[in-house]
Amino acid sequence: MKTIKTLFGGLFVAMALSATYAIAQDFPNKPIRIVVPYSPGGGTDAVARIMAQRLTATLGQSVLVENKPGASANIGSEFVARAPADGYTLGMITVEISMMHWAGLTDLKPTNYTPLALMNIDPAAVTVRADSPYKTVNDLLAAIKANPGKFKASGTGQGGIWHLALAGMLKDQKMELSAAPWVPSNGAAPAMNDLAAGGIEFVTCSLPESRALIDAGKARPLTIMANQPSGLYPNVPTLKTATGSNWAIGAWRGIAGPQGLPADVQAKLGA
Repeated sequence: MKTIKTLFGGLFVAMALSATYAIAQDFPNKPIRIVVPYSPGGGTDAVARIMAQRLTATLGQSVLVENKPGASANIGSEFVARAPADGYTLGMITVEISMMHWAGLTDLKPTNYTPLALMNIDPAAVTVRADSPYKTVNDLLAAIKANPGKFKASGTGQGGIWHLALAGMLKDQKMELSAAPWVPSNGAAPAMNDLAAGGIEFVTCSLPESRALIDAGKARPLTIMANQPSGLYPNVPTLKTATGSNWAIGAWRGIAGPQGLPADVQAKLGA
């Protein structure tokens, strides 16, 4: 009986390895989707669509972007983590996946994914409407300090990276986080639309995410929370230059699959 069990056990393992190898060798033989845990139009969505276009040309299969926003990016992120580990469901994984579990917003951690590539890093910025009376970040900070609770901000979900950017800036200026209430959104694009509509006073997302409204003359950037100015808007001062603050922060974005992607699939997608 032991010999039969050993034989069948070995046969099962061999068949499984053979099937995995065959899948990897044949990969991809159908469309791939990249899940974005934010609304269309934001920075993460833009990066995903650029990569989908490039991957389609490289892999010879359609690579489609699917937006699954909500719950501070946890809906889309969980969808990717729970997907079959076959390489056909990938996700844009952002810095929030290393943050949210500390706030008790999710059980997801980086270990729930197979990392494939880091895509980019964007520093936070502060952007107001074009008709805002605040011409500099110092003007805005002084107004917030004089009127705590009056000025609302947004840029992403509760506890997300752009919320953390605001928190650090306020703390560095000796203000409570409640001085500028946060209005959660499903990403930078909805937040910028809310800014243009007058629902909030400023946004702390990255400059590429606010670029459309800045270039349209509907928004004005005041500062960037980085060690050096942006190549996109070199005249926008850093927070250190404007206020003397050393607070700098940004969002990284990468592409990952569910935990346990086969090694050959990892190698092909990673390349």
